[in-house]
Amino acid sequence: MFGQTKAFSGFSVDDVPKAKAFYEGVLGLRVSEENGMLTLHIAGDRDILVYPKGEAHEPAGYTILNFPVDDIDKAVEQLGERGVEFARYPGFEQEANGVMRAGGPPIAWFTDPAGNVLSVIQI
Repeated sequence: MFGQTKAFSGFSVDDVPKAKAFYEGVLGLRVSEENGMLTLHIAGDRDILVYPKGEAHEPAGYTILNFPVDDIDKAVEQLGERGVEFARYPGFEQEANGVMRAGGPPIAWFTDPAGNVLSVIQI
């Protein structure tokens, strides 16, 4: 039934203007706004919907969006220069810059202004 449909994902935020400033200004994504919602235009023509929930927003308890990078240390450094702080998780062996290299590909997590967890991952 849905084999030919171009499905897309979405997630909520508590403040659309703050989200737009972050995704556009900090992460450098192309962002459009319509009907009070954002669309993140990412490579591969699979747009992501960002919709407002205001005070009812609760960040997901998992990583909602992963950004593959060729050089994780460079990506972490550049994001840090833009004010991004990397998350630390108990029980995970993370380096001083926040990168975890054990148990899989190198990955570092950070949050958007709404508390949604994102990552950069070297694949």
